[in-house]
Order: sequence, then structure tokens, then C-alpha cells
Amino acid sequence: MPTQYRAIQSRQALIRSAAQTFIEKGVPAAGMVDISRRARLSKGALYFHFASKEDLTLAVRDEALNALKDLEHELARAPHPARTAVRDFAIGLLGRVDADVVVRAGLQLRPETAPGIAEPELQQRWYALFLEKTTADRAAGQSPPGDDPRRSAQLLAALVVGLLNLGQVDRTWWDKDVVTDIWTQLPPGAQGAAPAHTSTRTAPV
Repeated sequence: MPTQYRAIQSRQALIRSAAQTFIEKGVPAAGMVDISRRARLSKGALYFHFASKEDLTLAVRDEALNALKDLEHELARAPHPARTAVRDFAIGLLGRVDADVVVRAGLQLRPETAPGIAEPELQQRWYALFLEKTTADRAAGQSPPGDDPRRSAQLLAALVVGLLNLGQVDRTWWDKDVVTDIWTQLPPGAQGAAPAHTSTRTAPV
């Protein structure tokens, strides 16, 4: 096996091991020795790739955020009306969080437990994407009568963030059928404004 390929595999194994350890123990209690043993690599191999636990937590966070970019790009390019596009985005997002421990751990990292981590304000980024879609719907005449693009985007953002947080305690909230059923219960138009600054804050690790 080429040396470069082995190095890539080792780095990915360490990131995944760190994510699993962070979820089980929390960042402060996660030891570098524990992480390297879980990855079946030496402590020296760990420090070859990451100079400190802070570097490793940043790598977990970056890996998680990069994994979400494809979903965000798909949402931006989706030809469907906003509510359908955001439903598909939510199903893809929650499915990925459920299946990928690195994404799950990365979204839970917070500055108070992982120094060097900056709040990504994902909810604001998602809200901006949803608003772009709902505004485009209105311009194309695809919005329900009386629908306000801003309020619709706020409602959709609150739904996605709420499901993300609820699933941290009960992962049935991330089930595709559950998400689809919730979407069928949406009113024709968003009659009330959900908070624009809904937080993605979950139990810190």
C-alpha cells in the first residue's frame, strides 16, 4: 500500500476515533491515548498528524462542515419549490447526522469544551438558503396565497434546527418517515414568524 494512501487512512481513522470518543466521554475527558488506541494506531502516529487535541477537534469540526456543503449545494440548485427542497435537505441532513459519527460529533463541538472552535452559526446560513428559495418561489408565482417568504424561511429553519436538536436525545426524530410526516402537516402558508435566531446549540461535548 503506498505510503501516502496509508497516511490518509490513518488520519481518517484518528478523526473518526476522536469523534466517537468525544461523543462517549466529552472533549475534556477524551485522552489522546484513548483516541489512538481506538484507532489502532500508536500515539506517535497520532501526533504525526495532529500536534494537539485542539488540532484534532478542529479536524473533526472541519470534516463535519465539509460533509454538509454538498447538501447545501443540492438545496441551492434544487428545482423544486422551497418546502419540498427543504424537506429533502432535512432528510439528507438528518440521515447523514444519524449515520456519520464524525458529522454528529462535529455539530456538537462548542468553544467552551473545545477551545479554538468557533460557532459556525449554521442556522443563519441555512436560513439564508431557505429565504433565497422562498423568495424565488414568490417571484415565480409558486408560493401559497398570502405566504411571506421571510416567515416561511423562518418556519422551515426552526423545523430543521428543532429536529436536529430533538434527535440528539431521541434519534427517531431523524427518521425519514417522521420528517416526511411532519412536512405534510405544514399549513398552506406560514402565518406566524418562527424566531430568526433559532440556535443549533446541542448538548456540548
